[in-house]
Amino acid sequence: MSSHYEAPIREPLVLGEKSYQDISADVAAPVLGKANKSWWIVFTIALIAFLWGLGCIIYTVSTGIGVWGLNKTVGWAWDITNFVWWVGIGHAGTLISAVLLLFRQKWRMAVNRSAEAMTIFAVVQAGLFPIIHMGRPWLAYWVLPIPNQFGSLWVNFNSPLLWDVFAISTYLSISLVFWWTGLLPDFAMIRDKTKSPFQKKIYGILSFGWSGRVKDWQRFEEVSLVLAGLATPLVLSVHTIVSFDFATSVVPGWHSTIYPPYFVAGAIFSGFAMVQTLLIIMRKVSNLENYITIVHIEYMNKVILLTGGIVTVAYATEYFVMWYSGVPYEDYTYLSYGAATGPYWWAFWALIICNFVVPMTLWIKKYRRNIIWTFIVALVINIGMWFERFNIIVVNITKDRLTSSWTMFQPTFVDIGTFVGTIGFFFVLFLLYARTFPVIAQAEVKTILKSSGEKFKNLRAKHGNDVSHVRALDGGPVVEKPVASQNIVSDKAKVDSLLSTIGTFNPDVEEQDDLKLINGVGPVMEQKLHQIGIFTFDQVSRMTDREYDLLDEIVSEFPGRAKRDDWAGQALILKNNK
Repeated sequence: MSSHYEAPIREPLVLGEKSYQDISADVAAPVLGKANKSWWIVFTIALIAFLWGLGCIIYTVSTGIGVWGLNKTVGWAWDITNFVWWVGIGHAGTLISAVLLLFRQKWRMAVNRSAEAMTIFAVVQAGLFPIIHMGRPWLAYWVLPIPNQFGSLWVNFNSPLLWDVFAISTYLSISLVFWWTGLLPDFAMIRDKTKSPFQKKIYGILSFGWSGRVKDWQRFEEVSLVLAGLATPLVLSVHTIVSFDFATSVVPGWHSTIYPPYFVAGAIFSGFAMVQTLLIIMRKVSNLENYITIVHIEYMNKVILLTGGIVTVAYATEYFVMWYSGVPYEDYTYLSYGAATGPYWWAFWALIICNFVVPMTLWIKKYRRNIIWTFIVALVINIGMWFERFNIIVVNITKDRLTSSWTMFQPTFVDIGTFVGTIGFFFVLFLLYARTFPVIAQAEVKTILKSSGEKFKNLRAKHGNDVSHVRALDGGPVVEKPVASQNIVSDKAKVDSLLSTIGTFNPDVEEQDDLKLINGVGPVMEQKLHQIGIFTFDQVSRMTDREYDLLDEIVSEFPGRAKRDDWAGQALILKNNK
């Protein structure tokens, strides 16, 4: 038990009397069971929003982007505002997956899967807007450097817009591989649990033949660390390059060196707010309150406080630079006297209230640990970060250096409908994902159960260093009752079924083998195997998936260990080397 020690002052990350089997059952339930009423309500609302947006997109493509509120001065507006907003939301997934993995933060294990899925779906929404803005999406291949009837057409590698393409496509690729790699053990778990032959076949394909052997887990850990190392620079690079779309221009308010760190902090700020929004919904819809706890919510709020503070400092810096520079054109940029009192004053003050005033309430622990208030704050931050992008893009463009070209931007119902449609599309994808993919990394949560599970923390608090109350680990302390007196073979039918396929031991003609030579079998486990009637390498070498499952049902400790450690393969080698 000491190897699983965690300071008593730390609150548990897994609530309730949970065992390994309970975790598998709870995580698989939303996938294998029926959707509850809450899921259908949220899905219906999201689907209606998506269909509205789809209609607006079809209308835009068939008619032209003149149906948007763009004009000669404002060539970028809601489309690019929404693009930057969605890319920012997708930023938190890589941070939680990669950076927190490298820092070995246990609390990430219940939230990383949803954050990774959010990243994929958010980047999909972001990618829609540049494609729609082309006006003729079916001619999108024209931007590729391929032979065509117009001669040698080549992209401009000096343009930050092209850097965006490389950065975001790389980000999407790494995030997708990271997400799918983490899903492999969970796909295999669903494959083994489902009774449907169709589901068993589909999840068998999705799991890429995952068997749970030691080599599988070893490669899983190695690949996860490599991907984390590759993805970590993306946390800084992706939104830095997005900021170059503006920082490398000469538009007043855009030409600023503070944009890269400011955009990165803002992206993490908005990304964590969206993760909070999704987690609070999913813990209710999928009945995962024991795994997505108030502790996770509080830790997320602390990151929001940190990044929100960085963003606030950036706001103050922008305001100071505008005042100190004395440049009159800067007076109407999105953080200035002109913006605060001009025609877009409502967008300016929405930005300040949503991104500065409201999040400051999270400094108070009572509010930081209140789920309803956290949900409200997360929604407000998402709204505020959209207004920030609106202020950066629209307000700056409407007030150029040529005062005669100053104008106003008014969104049309198509602008609004397209944006609402992407929000609906995002939630449709996420809710469908929650019904088909495990939303929690059950294999990773199991690794922290004995250190951070409420059940085990209570046992440590009650018994201290006395571990006689705990079922012994292999090679660990002896359990409270002698093993011989435990009735682990009470289900005689299962024992007989197991021995009928692997054979029985005849002490008159056979010699007993030292089963402890098998990796994963200690003195305690060997005694349990003896109780069942397993004494030789030959018997163990005949085990298949069916026998492994029977053994797990008979001996409840360490489910899946025999299959994961490939006892049959080890026993066959030991048998041949005798």
